[in-house]
Amino acid sequence: MYNGWVYMIYHVVGGSEVGNKVALVTGGSRGIGRASALALADAGYDVGINYRSSEDKAHEVCELIRAKGMHTASFQANVAAVEEINSLFDRFLAEFDHIDLLVNNAGITRGAPFLKMSERMWDDITSTDWKGAYFCAQRAAQSMVEKQIKGVIINITSNQQDGCWPYSSVYGPTKAAVAKFTRHAALELSKYGIRVNAVAPGYTTSAERSMMPGKINSRLPLGRFATYEEIANAVVFLASDGASYMTGSCLNIDGGSLLPIVPENDYL
Repeated sequence: MYNGWVYMIYHVVGGSEVGNKVALVTGGSRGIGRASALALADAGYDVGINYRSSEDKAHEVCELIRAKGMHTASFQANVAAVEEINSLFDRFLAEFDHIDLLVNNAGITRGAPFLKMSERMWDDITSTDWKGAYFCAQRAAQSMVEKQIKGVIINITSNQQDGCWPYSSVYGPTKAAVAKFTRHAALELSKYGIRVNAVAPGYTTSAERSMMPGKINSRLPLGRFATYEEIANAVVFLASDGASYMTGSCLNIDGGSLLPIVPENDYL
């Protein structure tokens, strides 16, 4: 964030005020992406918002970020296609000049029984959640290396990378691939001072619905769903100097939902 004399002498380069760090949040128009974008703006970031189809919601997020005094812009792109990723980063860098932080949040959650899974659904899930995260990270890292920025990449995975849910024979392994990729990228990019970490949410919903009664809530150790803002808090932490010695790590933010794995735990 700006403080003291920095506020007095900033100038604008490529649309972003010198002194602010710059973040790009994919899938930033709603849910975890929206909450992360707003939390990063509170933390002093100028923020680019990527969206696939929710243009109005992306514009709403931008207006909220501007109200916080930070620079922002929205960028339509389907991260399932590499040519659209390249266009996204070309437009983003033309607007902001550089990138300090990428939040790879864009993803789709779809499922079907293994015996009925179609190639189309397999391609949709893996292209958005896995290929999209991979090539967005690549473009961000290329820019960071070129401009000698010791940046941060944060991949949003899921606790399904470790646990098994019905109808998730593609989604779960895809998120596991992103978690494994996080460690590989962290290793290769460490020599440039670029940190790569992941956040693995569990059941997550809006604050007003997090305490809704139901069978799932009753079996969660903490008794409720996470809010989007709680996941965003983890994103802001991993982006901060407080996590400066963390790379290749994954924070599970799932309220302990993977803990009660055997019936005997019912006696606790």
